[in-house]
Amino acid sequence: MNILITGVAGFIGFHLAKKVLDELPEAMIIGLDNFNNYYDVGLKQSRLNILNEHNNFVFIKGDLSDRQTVDSLFSNHNPNVVVNLAAQAGVRYSITNPQSYINSNLIGFFNILESCRTHMPEHLIYASSSSVYGLNEKIPYSTDDKTDSPVSLYAATKKSNELMAYSYAKLYDIKMTGLRFFTVYGEYGRPDMAYYSFTEKMVNNRPIQLFNNGDMRRDFTYIDDVIKAMVKIIEKGQIRKENGVSHKIYNIGNSKPENLLYFTDTLENALLTEGLISKPAKRDFLPMQQGDVYQTFADVIELEHDYGFKPETPLNEGLLRFAKWYKSYYEL
Repeated sequence: MNILITGVAGFIGFHLAKKVLDELPEAMIIGLDNFNNYYDVGLKQSRLNILNEHNNFVFIKGDLSDRQTVDSLFSNHNPNVVVNLAAQAGVRYSITNPQSYINSNLIGFFNILESCRTHMPEHLIYASSSSVYGLNEKIPYSTDDKTDSPVSLYAATKKSNELMAYSYAKLYDIKMTGLRFFTVYGEYGRPDMAYYSFTEKMVNNRPIQLFNNGDMRRDFTYIDDVIKAMVKIIEKGQIRKENGVSHKIYNIGNSKPENLLYFTDTLENALLTEGLISKPAKRDFLPMQQGDVYQTFADVIELEHDYGFKPETPLNEGLLRFAKWYKSYYEL
């Protein structure tokens, strides 16, 4: 089995590639990443160094928005399964740097779809986001809910990906599965995410910023739980269609939203336990930021039914594992 993973040096892409390489030795992973500088490139290189230790891993540096690069990938490696995780991430960054989202999330995804149309892999799995639910007040969020009121360009591009995928599945009968990720966290994570940036500030004795005065709720989902589900989707293939079309979207979250203040206290305790800090951090309470939503809450019944997904990692355990990794990685 040849599996193409785009964004392979990214947070989720790295963990997925490593899990497959460790547990499915018969699989060949072809990884693509453009190594952009949205966050520390050194962290991406560290992830890639681990993957390069495997003989059944091939890395190509390139950009999804380059049509020739994508076509060459498919022609040279003929992937059975494509996992598209490459994207410009971040809600707030999309407010000031919109062009990068168009290039990566729209043009890049179009290039993936076109290559799938030509080469017809067995399955395309692609990343969407809980951000598509916007200001939806109905909870928990179900994939049957309306998602036509995005509050950021990032969310709009992810919703666009879902619509583009559906149309290609309908027109060309390409099997596709979209995954709406809910606040994934863990080791080798993204430094722009709250748990990572909070840790960096606490360790350096700087105040942390709590938006909406700390009154926010997030469905924090530990990376290992996410990856277990993704591997099952790769192994089992597509199980369910959407209105007769070979396209299905799933929520992939913890299905247990936590208050931001509780999250901060739990992270703080993990850092204290590991000796990374010696006292609680100073907290600055700020108003809601543009593009943010108050709450995310995943209904994961379909994913549990079809693939046996069941999140198992409580927040305190996941954050303690992250704190241990952070201490080791930065040699603190």
